[in-house]
Amino acid sequence: MRTSLRAVCGALVLSMVASVALAAGLSNKLKSRIDDAAAVLIELHTAPDKDVPQELWDRAACVIVIPSVKKAAFVFGGEYGKGLMSCHRNGGWSAPVFMELGKGSWGLQIGAQSIDLILIVNNERGMKKLLGNKVTLGAEASVAAGPVGRDARAATDVQMKAEILSYSRAQGLFAGINLSGGVLKPDPDDNEDLYGAKISAADIVTTDKVSAPAATAAFMKALQRN
Repeated sequence: MRTSLRAVCGALVLSMVASVALAAGLSNKLKSRIDDAAAVLIELHTAPDKDVPQELWDRAACVIVIPSVKKAAFVFGGEYGKGLMSCHRNGGWSAPVFMELGKGSWGLQIGAQSIDLILIVNNERGMKKLLGNKVTLGAEASVAAGPVGRDARAATDVQMKAEILSYSRAQGLFAGINLSGGVLKPDPDDNEDLYGAKISAADIVTTDKVSAPAATAAFMKALQRN
C-alpha cells in the first residue's frame, strides 16, 4: 500500500514538473499571440452595438480569433495570420488550437495594413472541414461577412446559411469582411509547442483527452463573454 502511494505521489510530482517545464518552454511569440487573441475578444465584447450577436455566439460550433493579420500589397497582395480556435463542448469551450490563415489577392493595392479577425463557425459541418488538413474559404467552406450588433435577426439568408461568418477590426472598428479565397488550417507545430506532444486538432477540440493549458487562461476567460 505504501509502495503504491509512493508511486502515485511520484507520478503527481512528475506531472507537475512536466507542466512547469511546458509552461516555461512556450515561446514569447506564442504567449503574445494568445494574449492578443484574448484582448481582441475583450474589446469586441465591451462594445455591444459592434459585437457578434449573442444568439450567433451562443450557438456557434467554434470561434477563431486571429490577431494582427498582416496585409501588404503592391499590385499583388496577400494576407497571412495565426490565431486560436476553440469549439463549444459540453456546455463550455474546448481547449484551444492554433490555426493559420493565408489569402492571396489580386489588384492594385498599395500600402500595408494590420487587422484583427474573428471567425464564427456556424455548424459542425464547418468545424469538421476546418479540422482537416486545410480548407479554402468560399470554395470548400462557405463564408460570409457577419452581421454586427445585438440582434441576429439583422442577418441575411446568405449569412445565416454560411458555414463561417467573418468579422474584422481595423483602427478600432469592427465590421464584416469577405475572406473568400483564404486558406485556413490547423498549425501542428505551434500546437505541439503548446501541448508538449503531437496531438491532432480534432482530438483537442472534440474529445475530453486534453485540458486547456494554463497559458491560455486569458483567452478561455474571454470566450465566456461576460
